[in-house]
Formats: sequence, structure tokens, C-alpha cells
Amino acid sequence: MTCDHPDLLPLEEALQRLWRALPAPSMPELRAERDDPATDRASMDGIALMASEGCAPRHILGTLFAGSNPVAFTVTPGTAVRIMTGAALPRGADAIVPVEQLEPAGECLVPTITPEPGDHVRRQGDQARAGDLLLPAGGPFNAARIALLAQEGQALPPRSRIRVGVASTGDELVPKPAPHQIRDSNGPMLAALAHAMGAEVDLRPALPDQPTALAAALRQPGDIRILLTSGGVSMGEHDHLPAVLRDLGATILFHRIRLKPGKPMLAALLGDLLVLGLPGNPVSAYLNGLLFLGAALARLEGRGAPDPWRRARLSAPVRHKGDRPLLHPCRLLEGCLEPLPGKGSADLVTLARADAFAWIEAPGEEAGTKVRYLMVV
Repeated sequence: MTCDHPDLLPLEEALQRLWRALPAPSMPELRAERDDPATDRASMDGIALMASEGCAPRHILGTLFAGSNPVAFTVTPGTAVRIMTGAALPRGADAIVPVEQLEPAGECLVPTITPEPGDHVRRQGDQARAGDLLLPAGGPFNAARIALLAQEGQALPPRSRIRVGVASTGDELVPKPAPHQIRDSNGPMLAALAHAMGAEVDLRPALPDQPTALAAALRQPGDIRILLTSGGVSMGEHDHLPAVLRDLGATILFHRIRLKPGKPMLAALLGDLLVLGLPGNPVSAYLNGLLFLGAALARLEGRGAPDPWRRARLSAPVRHKGDRPLLHPCRLLEGCLEPLPGKGSADLVTLARADAFAWIEAPGEEAGTKVRYLMVV
């Protein structure tokens, strides 16, 4: 199918532009401070003994726990030390017999199996030797890598939440609307979305459709790192945000993407402030917030690029006449996507009823087709 909007940026390219434009903390080069493990350790609860003594009864000298200094014990023929997982092996011991393979015999314990040297022992340096390269510099942080930094005694990255400001735009937004006006539902929705994504949220009053008011809010954003706006980014006479950002010297990363709903999406950098200008219709605002805010938070926090997509089969066909990929509302029932009769990007009721949004290419997808989808959070 010929694309009626060849100037629109594909979703994946828009996400890549955003990802590349944002600075990200990253892992330093990490080398082992010492052997890992630093000494031979037990990998099971049991007794530490000399394997060469076979199944002979052992007199128990005492107990070693994880963190106990093993110098108090020396294992000799006919003796053993009760030992817990993670404890350092005492002198003379070269194997562990687990608790499950021991039987009492008077004041002694008898192995029910013939031990071999090294049984259930984590040998010194098995995982790394002092000075070994554990991780190269430049990778994203994750929980396991932070644990490795801690293990090696390195400074840990700050883990503060990214602060996100949320402000709808539009003269039509009032607390007590007349028939020609509406309440601000996008602001609370986007604030809840940002909170669910782990951000610290500052929900602000709606901004009027006035360039001076928009410019003032952008010049003094406060202590936020990301500003989420909704509305003011399309082609109407009151859609001032793109021009205001350009007048302020912002770098426009992209404006208008190949997606339905959500075409007017804008992303810009104004100094250190990331502005995500979402469309005004609630379904568009929600979906673009879900896609682009998630990516921005991951990048700024030094995490890997998120992949929000899952896959499931459609329980009914979805027709699509447009040339842009469609995100269609669905219920998720018994592992299948049940399409809902959506009424467009302003349909907040269907958005609230949906569990997921299925990715539909033109001219549509048949029942039973496996498609990717986004979960509503």
C-alpha cells in the first residue's frame, strides 16, 4: 500500500532517536578485587570432611556458619565439622557430605555415600581471579550488575527516581465544564502512568493555549527532568507548542509519527529538559506516553531499552483501512486478544475498559492471527 504520509517517522525510528539523544549513566569497567570465591566454600549444608576416609564415622568438632572464621578447626582422620552453605572450609577438609546423606551413629555421623574430593565445594577462584575483567565499561545498569559492583566494593550509582512534570494544555479545560468545555482527564491519567512507571510525578495545572504562557512554563520548568504535555502539537491554530519550543532554541527530535492513534507526537530537548508533547486525545496521549516515557525513563536511569511488546492471537478479525499501523483496543481473555469496538482516539471509555492494544497493519488481521500488543498499565 502506498503511504499517504511519507514524511511521518516510523515508531521504531522515533524511539531510536529519543534513545540516542538522551544521556545515560553506564557501568564503569569492573575487575575482580579478589578471587571469587576468596576461599573454598561449602555449597550445601552438611559436614566438611576428608574424602579419603570414605564412609567411616566422623566425630563432629563443631559448626561453621557463613562468615565464621574457619581457623578454629582442623579436620583430621575420623573427624568432621558441621558446615552451612557459604561457610569457608576448615583446614584438612576437601569435600562436603550434605545433611540428607548422613546418618547418626552414637555421637558420630556416618556418610551414606562415598565422598569424592571437591564434592559440594565452591573452589577458590572458580568464578573469577583477582584482576579478571568482569564487565567492560559502557553497559547499562541492572540489578545483577549493581550487586556485582557492591560485591567488588565499588561505588554504587545513585538510584533516585526521575522527576516528571505533567501539564495538559487547552483553553477548553475547566473544573466545571459547560457543554462546550471539558475537565482535564489527561493530566491525572498521565500522572498515574508516570507513577506506575516508577517516576516521581509533579501534576501541574493545565496550561492555556497561549504562546506566552507556554514559553514561561518551559523557561522555568522547576526541578523536573521530563515534561509531559498533552495537546497543542497538531495542526490547529491553537497548537503552539512546536513553534514555542523552536523559538526557545529547543532541539526537535521528531514531530509526527506513523502511528494511529498518536500521529502528532513531538519530542524535544530544551537544555537538559526533555519535552514529550503528546496529542490531546486521551487514547493517543496514553499510548504515546506508554511508549515514549517508558523509553526515556529507562535511558536516563541507565537501564537497557525496554521491550513492552507481547504476542497473542486475535479472537476476532480487525479491519483497518488506513495506511498507518493501528493500535486497536482489546480485552485479554484466556490468553487471546478480544477486539473492542473502539470509537477513535477520544474514546476514554473504551481505553478504560481495555486490557491491551493490538498492533494492526492495513488492511487488517484475521481471527487467529498472532499479533504483538501493549498491555494497559
